[in-house]
Amino acid sequence: MWSGPPLFPEQASTMATRVDALYFFLLAVAGFFSVLIAVLVVSFAVRFRRTSPGAIGEVVHGAMALEVAWTVIPFALAMIMFFWGAKVFFAMSRPPDETLNVYVVGKQWMWKFQHLDGVREINELHVPVGRAVKLIMTSEDVIHDLFVPAFRVKADVLPGRYTTIWFQATKPGRYHLFCAEYCGARHYGMGGEVIVLDPNEYQAWLSGGAAEGSLASAGEKLFSDLACNTCHRPDSQGRGPVLDGLFGKTVQLQGGATAVADEAYLRESILNPALKVTAGYQPIMPTFQGLVSEEQLLQLIEYIKSLKAK
Repeated sequence: MWSGPPLFPEQASTMATRVDALYFFLLAVAGFFSVLIAVLVVSFAVRFRRTSPGAIGEVVHGAMALEVAWTVIPFALAMIMFFWGAKVFFAMSRPPDETLNVYVVGKQWMWKFQHLDGVREINELHVPVGRAVKLIMTSEDVIHDLFVPAFRVKADVLPGRYTTIWFQATKPGRYHLFCAEYCGARHYGMGGEVIVLDPNEYQAWLSGGAAEGSLASAGEKLFSDLACNTCHRPDSQGRGPVLDGLFGKTVQLQGGATAVADEAYLRESILNPALKVTAGYQPIMPTFQGLVSEEQLLQLIEYIKSLKAK
């Protein structure tokens, strides 16, 4: 059975077919015009070659139909490529509303995956087939890049900020993932696998490995251990803003600016709280830079996300 072009990764996600269709269209257009131009160059060189030393070519004053053709056709093709590519790009950059969120931390030279219910993995990621999965990624040291060829997803993993990609696997199996950004001497070994399971198998695997509690519960304990609850109280009487129901809302800052309380905002507020101070509060919160690890940051963020408005 034919399994696809040689040395070409298989299609194992909903986005793979769309990316490949655009890629092969671009390849076909480039191939067609490359052959056409090469044939015309050779044929014109032979047909209109100088037959004698004193031969003079005929003066051509132009052809309106030809001018219109080689202006309109490339413009139409360029617009098709632009709008098609934009449609695929927006689909890849906007995950569905309901996704299975997994945190990813890149570190020389490994990938650390953290599921919301507490299961941790290194260089392996288990996901269910047919479920949209969003990866929220950051790096502990240098720039990495997570690339899963079979899913056609790829994004830089940057220190100090979060980037996201999403995919929906269409068939069970084991698929390679790579670091596609040179990150040091052992960059070649920074790889792993995405293991796609049937939903029942995934639930069985998940229940067999969740022994440490969820990220939110770990974050709640850390929140108390760091004495964050003494300032961030739910009754508006603390020295810091109320965190209940904060995630996803627009925050009014000192100076009149606003910010959306997403994962990046929460991370920045923990590590550099004086940068964006909520209106009505003083910049008295200490920085936790160097006091909490990337995993602990994820726990705190998930705990804050779990707090509901009262």
